[in-house]
Amino acid sequence: MAETAGNRAFVVGHPIAHSRSPLIHGYWLETLGIAGSYERIDVPPAAIDAFLRGLPKSGFAGGNVTIPHKEAAHRLADRLDPAAEAIGAANTLWLEEGLLCAGNTDAHGFTANLDQEAHGWRQARTALVLGAGGAARAVVFALKEAGFGDIRLVNRTLARAQELADRFGSGVSAHGWEAAGELAADAGLLVNTSSLGMAGKEALSLDVSRLPDGAVVTDIVYVPLETPLLAAARRRGLVAVDGLGMLLHQAVPGFERWFGARPEVTPALRAKIVADLEKHR
Repeated sequence: MAETAGNRAFVVGHPIAHSRSPLIHGYWLETLGIAGSYERIDVPPAAIDAFLRGLPKSGFAGGNVTIPHKEAAHRLADRLDPAAEAIGAANTLWLEEGLLCAGNTDAHGFTANLDQEAHGWRQARTALVLGAGGAARAVVFALKEAGFGDIRLVNRTLARAQELADRFGSGVSAHGWEAAGELAADAGLLVNTSSLGMAGKEALSLDVSRLPDGAVVTDIVYVPLETPLLAAARRRGLVAVDGLGMLLHQAVPGFERWFGARPEVTPALRAKIVADLEKHR
């Protein structure tokens, strides 16, 4: 089958060599029998505006946007989906009638991962979220959409947590890091969106014994797959969900838009990405 302009997509970032997105989308293209391509494009910050403005004439159907370009994609898009509008950043681009459209699928990836790995997590209603960066914005949006009425943001810089709480309004509160232990006592869901526990970073110091029985613990980090936080949660018998599923599930809506078929996150796909992570440890 000849490749056409309609089935070319990309991921853009700076740097970009580490991105697993080409592996994910390449796997789906192969297993679904779709002739298409998905490539990495390294664009420095000074050139991202020109790159995004040129997309309607580029021959690409769309693509993904990663660090540090998510805010620029949000700013330059002609149309935003509700998630990108609320979160203030975009990670997925597509074209409609010559217009550049932008969405944010990180919130979808977060909830789909928990739906698959931690059945019943939506019943918790009270969540403790560690960190207040871009990932936390997507998580808070997802939790509000899922019906959580008490979302507690904990961050080393209280002002940053307060800014995020103010962005999302009622049901979201901001707290300093020292309050995390006390706030964990009745939190049915603990989400780490900070870099603590990531390979090369210091470990997260929160004591999971403060969490109630039956709590779900998830970390958006996937290098390493089992962070010290998740290992401690599993030792205590709590449901612990790693961040790799969020990466895999967030890729689904974009693929469907660009290539016209909705892919599935399967054990075989996960195994392929895990093998790549282990190869590059």
